[in-house]
Amino acid sequence: MSGKLKVVGVVGARPNFMKIAPLASELEKHPGDFEFVLVHTGQHYDPLMNDIFFSQLGIRKPDIHLGVGSASHAEQTAKIMLGFEKVALELAPHLVVVVGDVNSTVASALVAAKLGITLAHVEAGLRSRDRRMPEEINRIVTDALSDILFTPTPLADENLLAEGVERSKISLAGNIMIDTLIRFLEFARKRPVVSSLGLEPAGYGLITLHRPANVDEPEVLSGIVEAFLRIAAELPLVFPIHPRTVKTLKASGLYAPLASAPGMRLIEPLGYLDFLALMKSAKMVITDSGGIQEETTYLRIPCLTLRENTERPETISQGTNLLVGRDRDKIVAEALRIIAGEAKEGGELKFWDGKVASRIVAELSERKDMIMTPAEQRLAPRPQP
Repeated sequence: MSGKLKVVGVVGARPNFMKIAPLASELEKHPGDFEFVLVHTGQHYDPLMNDIFFSQLGIRKPDIHLGVGSASHAEQTAKIMLGFEKVALELAPHLVVVVGDVNSTVASALVAAKLGITLAHVEAGLRSRDRRMPEEINRIVTDALSDILFTPTPLADENLLAEGVERSKISLAGNIMIDTLIRFLEFARKRPVVSSLGLEPAGYGLITLHRPANVDEPEVLSGIVEAFLRIAAELPLVFPIHPRTVKTLKASGLYAPLASAPGMRLIEPLGYLDFLALMKSAKMVITDSGGIQEETTYLRIPCLTLRENTERPETISQGTNLLVGRDRDKIVAEALRIIAGEAKEGGELKFWDGKVASRIVAELSERKDMIMTPAEQRLAPRPQP
């Protein structure tokens, strides 16, 4: 195919931003080969969880903003589909690129597939084997619809092959979030957030907590909070609180005891650079996030994950991650082991090298002639059965 490949990238939530940033930057280095359009669905709308990430990651302002906002999974997915379908019909792209596993990912994938637009999924093949997680459903559906699947690890390749995906569709690219981490690590080192909070390197733990399974059930949340309080008695804990978690803590009557506890520091959500600065200097991280499991593994920071399973098992087998579930006593026991100097050391993972975006763009260039064209023919009205 001659001419530029028109690529539409879709983001909607905080994890997407770190994944699209290096890819957008790499595509824009080849203006003669690619025309890149960035669509933001507005799935995350809080400026602290949204706008600051665009500015800090050097992502240009989105070309199109759908402004979907918060809603139930069904309503949010439907709104994104309605908005993105209009965009896709108007732009007639050759390729839609989706990243990660949020509602914006699966909604845009459905639209692209139904319109016959070639679809690429970055971070394909991750599986937790737990379909109670909305993200797992999103991953499975998006991968089933995708024409090109860029995987982060060899195990992700194996997952897709086991599900019957053709080998020719799969491209092992590596972990694109690490591209962003590597690029901004030096900038993060210069941020004064650790000293401004009165902390010492390796003298504190860092917490993130946002998954509904952990924060929506008062009994579960109470046990997790009790574990935090017991750990904070031995090691100061810093907790940048997600807006969703603040709401549920207050509704459960747990916010005030947590905020007033010795050793606990509750702070507002942070931008990417400040959070990265806190993470790289922490003694340990306690989280229920997927991406943070990866980032701590790269940084060799011990990580306790408050989940029963993970779609990123390499962070356990080769990294610094440990699953502790929601068991209060296990959370405390493993944290005390880390404090005592008995943490996992971890190792290097293949293709977590900061060159993922360049491999993806090179692969797109090689597949250029295979991507369906012209877009106008694909998007023309189809005969009704």
